[in-house]
Amino acid sequence: MTAPQRLMQHDTDPAKDILKQVGDLSKFVLFGNQILLGVYKRPEKTKSQIYLPDQTRQEDEHQGKAALVLMKGPTAFVSDDNYDFKGQDVKVGDWVSIFVSDGRKLMINGQLCRIVEDQHIKLKIPTPDAVY
Repeated sequence: MTAPQRLMQHDTDPAKDILKQVGDLSKFVLFGNQILLGVYKRPEKTKSQIYLPDQTRQEDEHQGKAALVLMKGPTAFVSDDNYDFKGQDVKVGDWVSIFVSDGRKLMINGQLCRIVEDQHIKLKIPTPDAVY
């Protein structure tokens, strides 16, 4: 038997919130096979009206597993002699899951982001609250 999924109560679209916070990325240049991700931080309550403590939500800054693809480097998800993606890819705007130890944390305009190599994307997910 599987545990019930804890769907979060979103007053606004979390993808739009991340994009708004990070702002214009048109002057940023991402190199090689790097992916820039906007880290999802859970809101304060679930759809079933359970409130998450601030400490739990702040842990998303260090342990957040869901992120929005913001940018891809020019060789991201391009197969070569070292790694074959077998046609798998992500697009800007996709939700993905990562291991936080695989990425470098940085802030862009107050939005927590991570830069990871393409092969460190573990899976695409339908919603950001699908992986907690």
